[in-house]
Amino acid sequence: MPKNKGKGGKNRRRGKNENEEKRELIFKEDGQEYAQVLRMLGNGRLEAQCMDGSKRLCHIRGKLRKKVWVNAGDIILVGLRDYQDEKADVITKYMADEARSLKAYGELPDSIRVNETDTFADDENEEDDYFDFDDISEI
Repeated sequence: MPKNKGKGGKNRRRGKNENEEKRELIFKEDGQEYAQVLRMLGNGRLEAQCMDGSKRLCHIRGKLRKKVWVNAGDIILVGLRDYQDEKADVITKYMADEARSLKAYGELPDSIRVNETDTFADDENEEDDYFDFDDISEI
């Protein structure tokens, strides 16, 4: 029987949240671009709409996998590839307050919606059809 050398296993580590402190805002450099996640594809990949207008297949690098959870609608920073324009690598994920401050600095366009899963809702003012049960009693 092997002897345990730590203070617990995966379940103990799962409860810790070490990312609560404020971190410095990372701006894009040349060879990088801001993007919004359209959908998750699995196997550490996702489809993202970059701010330069193109959709790219992005790969979540190993440092972020299983540590930072990326969801649809999140704002991310991707590193562009010189040899493949349709692919990119996820460098970091911005929290909601960081994305709002990027928008305030003018780095992100005003049309982007931060912290919402339904990113491309065109019919916002359109009323939904609904049933009124008083109408059924007349039949």
